[in-house]
Amino acid sequence: MDYKKLKKEIKDFVDERDWEQFHNPKNLSMALSVEASELLEIFQWQKAEEYKNASEEQKEMIKDEIADIFYYLIRISDKLDINIEEALIKKMQKNRKKYPKDLVKGKAVKY
Repeated sequence: MDYKKLKKEIKDFVDERDWEQFHNPKNLSMALSVEASELLEIFQWQKAEEYKNASEEQKEMIKDEIADIFYYLIRISDKLDINIEEALIKKMQKNRKKYPKDLVKGKAVKY
């Protein structure tokens, strides 16, 4: 994934529309929450395994919502000068300590 290319694509899109004025962390966080809710809405009343039989139209809707979520994550991280890759790796290290595999493997409840 070319992170710099994605950031430029988003920056160009925002600049062409003069939307920078609206893109503060609060507004971007709110928009991210809305997009995550739109993804949830697609799955809301499905049975656990129904996603495996999603229609092409549903898959396209899912892709669109995931892209919207990613867009806002990139925008927020850019505004706050956060490297998403570094943040994820650091968080995974914390998660490994918080959820030791010998205590949580195969379990959905906290030990």
